[in-house]
Amino acid sequence: MMIESISTPAIVIDEKKMKNNIKRMISVKDKNGVQVRPHFKTHKSSYIAHAQIDAGACGLTVAKVSEAELLIKKGIKDILIANPLIDQEKVQLLSPYRRDVRIIFTVDSKEQAKQMITSLIDDDEFEVWIKINSGLNRCGVEPGEEALELAKYVASLKGLKLTGLFTHAGHSYASKTEEQLNQVAMQEVTSIVDTASLCENNGIPITHRSVGSTPTFERAATYEGVTEVRPGNAVFFDRMQMNLGIAKREEVVLTVLTQLISKQKNRLVFDGGSKAFTTEKGAHGNEGVSGFGEAQKDSALILSRLSEEHGIIDLVEENLSLLDKIELGEKRNFIPNHACTAVNLFDQYHMLRTDGKVVQVSIDGRGKSQ
Repeated sequence: MMIESISTPAIVIDEKKMKNNIKRMISVKDKNGVQVRPHFKTHKSSYIAHAQIDAGACGLTVAKVSEAELLIKKGIKDILIANPLIDQEKVQLLSPYRRDVRIIFTVDSKEQAKQMITSLIDDDEFEVWIKINSGLNRCGVEPGEEALELAKYVASLKGLKLTGLFTHAGHSYASKTEEQLNQVAMQEVTSIVDTASLCENNGIPITHRSVGSTPTFERAATYEGVTEVRPGNAVFFDRMQMNLGIAKREEVVLTVLTQLISKQKNRLVFDGGSKAFTTEKGAHGNEGVSGFGEAQKDSALILSRLSEEHGIIDLVEENLSLLDKIELGEKRNFIPNHACTAVNLFDQYHMLRTDGKVVQVSIDGRGKSQ
C-alpha cells in the first residue's frame, strides 16, 4: 500500500521520525542517569510500547486499568497506574497478574490508601507511589508537610509498600516563554525532591522520584534527585508542542490524512472533522494554537472550523489564493492540535516505512477508558 491509496480520513505515522523521537526520549537516560517510563495514553499501541521498551524504557505509564491489562497480556512487565484507584474491583482485576508483573498503584489520600487494603488477598502487598500536586491542581496531595502526613500513614499500613513519589506538570502547557518552562520544570522537581528528602528525614525511604510532561521532561531530567521521567506526547509531537518550541515541524510524526471533497468560492472542505481531529486548542484548558489543524507541508492551510465529518477552511481576502493551490479530490496530511486525543478516534495507524511502503499498525488500546 502507498500513501496515495489510503482511504480518508486516516491517521498516519512516519516510522523513521517516530524512532528518532523515541531515541530523543531515551537519550536522557544516558545523559542524566534517569529512567524513562513513557505514557501509553499518547499512542495507545502495544506495538509502539514494545518499541519504547526495546529502546531502553524501564516500563510504561498508563491512565487506566484496561490499558494495563492489555499491556500485561502483550508482555510488558513494569507498569505504573498514574490515576489513583478507589474502585476495589479495578484493583482486584490486576491482582492476579502481580505474580509476574510489577504493577505500581498510586494514592493521594488516606481514604484511598485504606480502601486499597480491602483489596488485598492473604499476605499480599501492593507497591504504591504517592501522587504530588506540583501546580496542575488536578489529582495529588500538596508537597511538603501534607505529603509527609500521608506518607507516614501509608507506611504504617500493613500491605502497602511505599517506594516513590510522582507528579505531572501539565500546567507547563500554559508557558509562553523558555523562562516559564524552566520555572515549571524547577517547580515540578522541587515538589518531588524536597518532599522525598522530608520523608527520608522522618525515616521513610523514597527510592523513586518520578516527574513527567513532554514540555519539561528534558529539563527535569537534569536535576539531582530525579530518578525517572514520564514523557507521553514526545513520541509523536503535535501543533501544541510546535507552538511551545519543544518540537520542530519536521519532528512531528503523526498526521491526519484527509481529502478535499468540496471547493467553494469562500471555503475548502475536507473529509476529516471532529471525529478525526481534536477540538482542543491546547492541553489542560490552555489555548495555544489557532484553528484545529494545519497542513504538514503548507502552514497556510489551517482548519478554521470542524463539524463531525467536515474540516473547513474559511477563505477571506487574506487567504483567498488557497483556491488556486489545491484541486478537488487532492489529499493533504494535517498536523492535529493534540495527537493523543486524535489517536483515540482511530482503530489503526497507517505507518509509513523507510522503504516508502505503508503498513497497518493496530491501535489496540483505543477505547480502553475504564
